[in-house]
Amino acid sequence: MTAGMNEKEMAQRAAAEIRDGSSVNLGIGMPTLVLDCIPPDRTVFFHTENGLLGMGGFAPQGSAHPDLVDAGKQPVTSIRGASFFPSDLSFAMLRGGHIDLAIMGAYQVSEKGDLANWTAPGMLPSVGGAMDIAAGVQRIIVLMSHTTKDGKPKIVRELSYPPTGFACVSLIITDLCVIEVTPAGLLLRELAAGVSAADVIKTTGAGLIVPEKP
Repeated sequence: MTAGMNEKEMAQRAAAEIRDGSSVNLGIGMPTLVLDCIPPDRTVFFHTENGLLGMGGFAPQGSAHPDLVDAGKQPVTSIRGASFFPSDLSFAMLRGGHIDLAIMGAYQVSEKGDLANWTAPGMLPSVGGAMDIAAGVQRIIVLMSHTTKDGKPKIVRELSYPPTGFACVSLIITDLCVIEVTPAGLLLRELAAGVSAADVIKTTGAGLIVPEKP
């Protein structure tokens, strides 16, 4: 058995954090997998910056509507009671604190919950709505790999990449573990199957609070 969670399992773990009736914004990439991880008995109003509240799962192949896409231009569906509106109103929802939760990817997260996810060395800058989300959404969960492809920590003491927002991340879900950002520091809440606390400590660039049984 391979240690750690795969992307689908990470998305399922993030979905478990969503309360019934919540409004939720999903970042581009891995966070969009959360769309198909919501139990049928739970109602979630997924929000996208291009003007939809009530986004459903991904559109089945062959039945996509050309005008029904998410912020990353992936074809999606809509749930009953969905609302469509201009992009400026969509951003007003974000900036006004009307969205309960955002699940976003990241290049780095600091021990204080600072977020860097809009550019990194060698990457094309792509701000999108990330800064509006970081500033306005009530709670942010980051969904990302624990390290870069060359093994460098993505959870660090201080950001070395351009910041998106400061002290805005509440929870970090990686392939290795679940970490909560607390006033006292980063709390190791859960370990993925086959992963030890020592594995997480070794690959984390910031201090961790490790309970006896995370």
